[in-house]
Amino acid sequence: MGDSPCKHIRALDKLTQPKTYECEECIKTGSDWLHLRTCQTCGGTYCCDNSPNKHMTAHYHATSHPVIISAEPGEQWLWCYPDEDFVEY
Repeated sequence: MGDSPCKHIRALDKLTQPKTYECEECIKTGSDWLHLRTCQTCGGTYCCDNSPNKHMTAHYHATSHPVIISAEPGEQWLWCYPDEDFVEY
């Protein structure tokens, strides 16, 4: 990781916060999740890779939407999948 954020993170004008604090896919199947992430392209909120279904990573692979934020209260960070760039704010 370099000194400045990657181009995908720099391109964000504002951060999209979660609409609800639940994984959109886990709710459909009655699954549990550990932590939530919100996509900065479409605003979808999905579970993290420590959750059984890893819906946010599946969302990235299906859509190529590059940047997510933590949807957990008190956590303030971004992650860019293609550039593997982590930024706290």
